Amino acid sequence: MTLSSSIDERVAEAIEHGEIFTRRWVVDLILDLCGYTSDRDLADLRAVEPACGAGAFLGPMVERLSASLRAHDRAIGDAAEALRAYDLLDHNVVAARRLATTTLTQQGWDAEESARIAEKWVGQGDYLLRERDVDLDLVVGNPPYIRLEDVGEERSAEYRAACSTMSGRADIYVGFIEVGLRSLKPGGVLGFIVADRWMRNAYGARLREFVAAGYAVDVTVQMHDVDAFEEQVAAYPAISVLRRGEQRSPIAADTTRTFGEPAARQLVEWSRTADAEPLTTPALQVDRLPTWFSGSDLWPTGSPIALGMIEHLNANFRPLEDPETATRVSIGIATGADKVYVTKDPRVIEGPDAIEHERLLPLAMAADTNSGTMTWSGHYLVNPWDEEGLVELEAWPRFASYMRSHGEALLRRRVAGRNSDRWWRTIDRVTAGLIDRPKLLFPDMRMTSRPVYEPGGLYPHHNVYYVVSDGWDLRVLGGLLYSKIAEQTVSAYCVKMRGGTLRFQAQYLRRVRVPRPEQIDADTAAALANAFDRRDSAAATEAALRVYGLDERTADWLRSL
Repeated sequence: MTLSSSIDERVAEAIEHGEIFTRRWVVDLILDLCGYTSDRDLADLRAVEPACGAGAFLGPMVERLSASLRAHDRAIGDAAEALRAYDLLDHNVVAARRLATTTLTQQGWDAEESARIAEKWVGQGDYLLRERDVDLDLVVGNPPYIRLEDVGEERSAEYRAACSTMSGRADIYVGFIEVGLRSLKPGGVLGFIVADRWMRNAYGARLREFVAAGYAVDVTVQMHDVDAFEEQVAAYPAISVLRRGEQRSPIAADTTRTFGEPAARQLVEWSRTADAEPLTTPALQVDRLPTWFSGSDLWPTGSPIALGMIEHLNANFRPLEDPETATRVSIGIATGADKVYVTKDPRVIEGPDAIEHERLLPLAMAADTNSGTMTWSGHYLVNPWDEEGLVELEAWPRFASYMRSHGEALLRRRVAGRNSDRWWRTIDRVTAGLIDRPKLLFPDMRMTSRPVYEPGGLYPHHNVYYVVSDGWDLRVLGGLLYSKIAEQTVSAYCVKMRGGTLRFQAQYLRRVRVPRPEQIDADTAAALANAFDRRDSAAATEAALRVYGLDERTADWLRSL
């Protein structure tokens, strides 16, 4: 029985559907950035391709290894330990061995010897569960794109047990990065093209911490709009080159949809010049950063200018959410059943049979901010909370009648299952006093940073994030948050939606850095407040630039956005 016939069929199917084949020029770019080039004596290195598929990486690696053998006057047998490739699916193993054999024979090596060494190089197995390689010089490839929940509970548990960095709803490429890094010798390099969400998602926290503890980021190339694969995928890919060793000055590159083979060669040539000046072309921006971001906290992505700005802000200014100014960032109320709890039905709101007025809370909805100012749509929360906690049904007969009329829908919610004797509760509790406080409101999804002032009287709905503060004039703070500096900070940290829509969620808004209020002079504060009132992002950006001390190159970039 072959391995593939004995494994969970669901795993095999998921792996097959998770295969995304990388274009040749992208493979060559990654191999070049990793230093796997034929001018080196590659027979003395040990390289692994952990998920070879039909050989998108393996073929070019064999070509380079063969050329290196010729250049260094070595026999093919000298490379018997130089290369390993694995795949879970037997038909991929067959195809990869055939490709390696054909490539070698076309390079003039003996056919029988080529077949023998190809069989030795390519093996079948689950990379995350097999006996691990050690002391490798290179791990390179394009791991499968599969969520843990798509491989079944048993195999998912095995992966989690084998890979300590796989948490939450991780993609299994997280495990491939961990296992690959663990197998490197000091100075060894891992080069993968994977979705870069692990840098900014909760499920990547352990991996970020693991990388920061003993490895270094050498190169990142963001390729979200690049046609990097043989088929169209919504993968938000990036090339990451990681090294076992201390962090040095990493290369950060950002690309546009015009990035292709010529620009890739230009990037490689630029990377080989240690003191090269920052490069900006229609296809590419690239620069070296002084250092990289560390720890389990979110890692930003973006252009080198954006990352340099983030580094400057993080080093010199405080987070937006700050106990010193009593500034807090949070999200509005989640109910678990908006069709029941959120209403503008006159029969519920007014009239002799309406719910008691005390049980109705005016809600600020995301759509209420569309005009740029707060325009209340008349929605209310049917509110089961007071200052003491969850209200008793007996005390509010019309409210109780309304709740019981929707009892079947409310009881189906998970929160009701956990609190069967309090089935009328919302998921979140209403925060006492919040409705009366002035707030800056951010709808979850917007293309640009456009906070809206709400003077008090409305309670935020769950797809609205809000900022409250005791220490800030919210119009001045609103001007800072209206600027391109705040917008690009959120852009660097957030997971973007299709089309580039930004997510103004609390975890990303908390990454925005601001000065202390007293550091802003009166004229600049007035300019910020005025820009906020006029909804003028350019004016807000100019006023914010006076505060943040950014260099002229960064300022010009922000003005150009």
